[in-house]
Amino acid sequence: MVVLKKTSSISLFGFVLTGLLVGQQSSSNLPGIGPNPRLPRSEIAETNNFSTKGKWPEGVMPKAPSGFRVQRFADNLVNPRWLYVLPNGDILVAEASTKPKPPKNEKDREHEVLLRQAGNVSTSADRITLLRDADKDGVVETRTVFREKLNQPFGMLLLHDQFYLANTDGILRFPYKLGQTRLEGPGQKILELPAGGYNNHWTRNLIANAAGSKIYITVGSASNVAEDGIQEEHRRANILEINPDGSGERIYASGLRNPNGMDWQAGTGILWTVVNERDNLGDDLVPDYLTSVREGGFYGWPFSYFGKHIDSRVKEARPDLVARSIVPDFAVGSHTASLGMAFYRKDAFPARYKEGVFIGQHGSWNRTEFSGYKVVFVPFRNGRPVTPVEDFLTGFLADPKTGRTNGRPVGVVVDNAGALLVADDTGNTVWRVSYLSDVARSKSTSVQ
Repeated sequence: MVVLKKTSSISLFGFVLTGLLVGQQSSSNLPGIGPNPRLPRSEIAETNNFSTKGKWPEGVMPKAPSGFRVQRFADNLVNPRWLYVLPNGDILVAEASTKPKPPKNEKDREHEVLLRQAGNVSTSADRITLLRDADKDGVVETRTVFREKLNQPFGMLLLHDQFYLANTDGILRFPYKLGQTRLEGPGQKILELPAGGYNNHWTRNLIANAAGSKIYITVGSASNVAEDGIQEEHRRANILEINPDGSGERIYASGLRNPNGMDWQAGTGILWTVVNERDNLGDDLVPDYLTSVREGGFYGWPFSYFGKHIDSRVKEARPDLVARSIVPDFAVGSHTASLGMAFYRKDAFPARYKEGVFIGQHGSWNRTEFSGYKVVFVPFRNGRPVTPVEDFLTGFLADPKTGRTNGRPVGVVVDNAGALLVADDTGNTVWRVSYLSDVARSKSTSVQ
C-alpha cells in the first residue's frame, strides 16, 4: 500500500511516498494522549490515507473487554450516525451522511473517489428512525420512520412536550407526546444555522441544561484553518446557546474547530465536549480533545492550538485571542475523528466505569498510520480525566495495513438499562454493549 503525502517547509512543496503501514497502535501508545500531550514540531504535511469501506463478515462483531456482551441491536440502517434515548426507552437514530461536493477539477474528482471508498461521503438518507425493544432483550423488534425528508439531521432533544431536531441548516421544533412513533406536522423552524462545511462539519448537536431553560448547539467550522477568510466563519466553530423558543442566541464558547458530542458531568453542572481538531500539520498534530467548556471561553481555533501554539498558516494574526486561548483538558489522539461522547452514570457496568467517558472515534483519513476506528474509555479520577485511555470496543479496523474496515463508530449513548449503544455508520448497524453479571457469566460458561 502506498500513501501519498504532500509536505511543505515554508514555500517548498514536494511529494513523498511512504512505505507499508504498520499495525494500529493502542490508544495509550499513541502520541497526543492525556492532559499534557507531547506535541511535536509542526510541519505542513498534506497526507491522504483513506480507509476502504468493507462490511462485517457473517458472525463477526466488535470486541469488548472480558465480561461484556456485544449484540447487533439493529442493522440494515443507512449511515446511522447519531443516537438519542427517549425516557420510555425508545432509541432514535439519525441516518445522515456527508454529501459529495461538485468537483472543480480532476484532483477533486479523484478525492471524491477516495472519500466514497472510505464511506466518508454518500447519498444521505436524511431521516430519523425510531427503534423499539419492547421485551428488553437487547434486540429491536419494531422500527418506524420517525421523520423523513430532512436536511442532514443530527442532534435530537426532547424538552418538556417539545421535540427539537437539528438539521444542518437550522433547528426544527415539533409538539411531541412520549410514545409517539412519528413526528407529525411541518414543525417550526426556530433558528437558522450556517450550512455546509469542510469534511464532516455539517453536524449540529443539541443538549439542554438541567433546568430546561437553555439549549446548546454545536456548529463546526466552515474550513480547516479559515483558509477562505475569517468572515466565512460567522457563528461557526462555536457552541451556541439559545432559549427553547429559539430567541436569545449567544456564543457560549468559541474557538472549537468541530465540536460534536456534548454531555453534562454529574454533580458539577459543567458541560463537556469532544472536538475534532485541524489537519495538515503532520501525523501527530493536532490532537483531538475532550474538554470541559467554560462559559465565554475561547479554545484557539484557528489562530492557535492546544493553548498558545500559533498556527502560522492563518493569515489574520490575533495575538489578543491567542493570549487567552484555553488549554483543553485532555488529548485523545491526533486525527482520530473523535465525535461521540457520553459520561457513564449508570450502575450496570463495573464501578470503575462510573463517571468516566466513552468516546466514539470515527477514524483518520490523513495520517500515515491509521488512528481511531474504535470506541475508547477515558477514566475520571476526582472529577478529572486521567490516563491510560482504554480501548473499549474494537474490530472496526479489519486490516490496519490496507485500511479495510468492517465499520466505523460515531455516536455513543447509554440506554435506560445502562448498556452502551454505538452507531456504526459504514457498518449500517447500532451495536449494544452490556455487562454480564458474575452469575450470568457463570451460566454462560457452563452452557458452553
